[in-house]
Amino acid sequence: MRLSRAIAVAVLVGSVGHGAEAPRMDGAHGFDFEVGSWQVHHRTLKKLPDGKQEWVEFEGTSTDRQIMGGLANLEENVFHAPTGVRRGVALRSFDPKTGQWAIWWLDERFPLGPVGPPVVGRFENGTGTFYSDDVVDGVKIRTRYIWGRITPTSARWEQATSKDSGQTWETNWTMDFQRAR
Repeated sequence: MRLSRAIAVAVLVGSVGHGAEAPRMDGAHGFDFEVGSWQVHHRTLKKLPDGKQEWVEFEGTSTDRQIMGGLANLEENVFHAPTGVRRGVALRSFDPKTGQWAIWWLDERFPLGPVGPPVVGRFENGTGTFYSDDVVDGVKIRTRYIWGRITPTSARWEQATSKDSGQTWETNWTMDFQRAR
């Protein structure tokens, strides 16, 4: 009798631990972690007229929901920046054929576009890495997004750009997400 109770307790404890596993982040499940509402701390790199730079910090919120049966999602952001409140939207879609996500950005400061080329990539080992190539003011720019430090209650996103095809990177925006309660 004691042995069967011990086995039952071990099975119960094992199944409870099993349910607490990290969320799947492969393929179409890459952005499942982000569904819901978040408080977000932003840091953006501001270029000053004298050529120097400074980090500007501000708060915001983000809400993410799945669309298209989970093969896409929509992230709505509100930024409480020092210059005032503004909004932006990320639209993401998953391609089952390539196993990659594409992410487009729409910013209320530029409601008529242009909507640049998407950053494209995937999650591997719990980190999402996405790239795009564009031309800004006549200069070829490579952009990189990294999603990392992902837990059920937090995540970090960062954006960096490169003017030398990815040999060196300058991070110009970070977002630290905390799940809203």
